[in-house]
Amino acid sequence: MQTKARTQHNGVNLRPFAQQFVNRDATGKSAGSTIQDPTALAGPLIGLTFLASFITAMARATAPYPRPDATPAQIQRYFQGEASSARISAAGQLLSSVAVLAFTTTVLKLVEESAEDARGLETVTIAGGGLATAGLATSALCAVALIGEAGEDPEQATSLSRWAFLGGGLVHGVGFGLLVGALGWAGLRTGKLHRRLAQAALASGAAGMLTPLYLLAEPAGWIIPVGRFSGLLISGIAGVQLARRPH
Repeated sequence: MQTKARTQHNGVNLRPFAQQFVNRDATGKSAGSTIQDPTALAGPLIGLTFLASFITAMARATAPYPRPDATPAQIQRYFQGEASSARISAAGQLLSSVAVLAFTTTVLKLVEESAEDARGLETVTIAGGGLATAGLATSALCAVALIGEAGEDPEQATSLSRWAFLGGGLVHGVGFGLLVGALGWAGLRTGKLHRRLAQAALASGAAGMLTPLYLLAEPAGWIIPVGRFSGLLISGIAGVQLARRPH
C-alpha cells in the first residue's frame, strides 16, 4: 500500500511518467544502465579529485592559499607552514590531471563520431586535453617543490608560485576550455548529450579560453573560477551520460 501511494498523486499514477526519464538517453531512445564506456567516468573524477583535495586542504590549513600577487612570506607561510595541506592539494591536482587525460580519449571518440572529416576538431581536442593535463601537473609539481628546500628561498618561492599559477590557472584554463568546448560541439552534432548541456559546455569552454585576460586586466580574474568550476560540473554530467549506452 505504501509503495502504491508513493507512485500516485491525486489519483494519477506517476510511475510511467518518471520511468520515461530514467530509461531514456539524450536522443530520447530507450537506454539501459550498463556502463559501456568506463573511461567516460573520468569526467566526474576530474571534479571529484580536484574538489575533494581542495576542500580538505582548505579545511586543514590555517593560512590562506597564496594569491598570484602574494609576497614571499605569504607563499612560505602556506607551503612551508601548511605542508600537509599543500601535499593534499598537490595530490588532488595530479589525480585530476590523470582524469583529464583519460576523459580526453572519450571526448575524442565523440568528436570522431560528429563528422566524416573532423580532423580540425580532433586537433583542438588533443591540444586542449594535453594543455589541461600539463598545466595541472605543472602546478602540482611546483607545489611539491615549494614544500621542499626550494620553497625556503624567497626568490625561488616567488618564481615557483608564479609558475604554479600560470600552469594550474591560465594554461589549464585554456586547455580545459578547449576540451569542454569540443565536448559541447561534438555533443550537439551527434545528439549524444542533452542539448542544453552541450550549449552550456560551449559557454564554459569560451570562458576557459578567456582566462589569459587576467594578464591584461586583474579584474578579469573572475573568469578563471567561472570557466573551471562550470567545466568540472559539465564534464561530470557529460561523463555519466557518455558512459551509458543504449542496449
